[in-house]
Amino acid sequence: MKKSSFATMILGTVGGLFFAIGMCMCLLPAWGAFVPGVIMGIIGAVLLLATLITWRKSSGRSIGLPLYSIAGVILFGIGMSIVVAGSKIALGIIIGIIGMVMLISLVPILKGVH
Repeated sequence: MKKSSFATMILGTVGGLFFAIGMCMCLLPAWGAFVPGVIMGIIGAVLLLATLITWRKSSGRSIGLPLYSIAGVILFGIGMSIVVAGSKIALGIIIGIIGMVMLISLVPILKGVH
């Protein structure tokens, strides 16, 4: 096993655990740990992003497509968070639509890749 694949495996496992536990903390109101859950979920997401970049670099692939898709997801999430918060709903919808357009534009790109 190469060092890069071992590092990818460890980063992916730890990142997935942090993200999953963080989301459980956010979504279970009985725990009362929304803010720490968000922080833990962000740490997990960053570790998973590092995993993706490490894996793509070690296999000699470009990291542009994953970064583009992550930007689309982040824009969609920010837009929907603004809408749920109830402040500046129109702005939230616009940001969410931009994120969705970015994600939908990946379909033809990924169809051509595989």
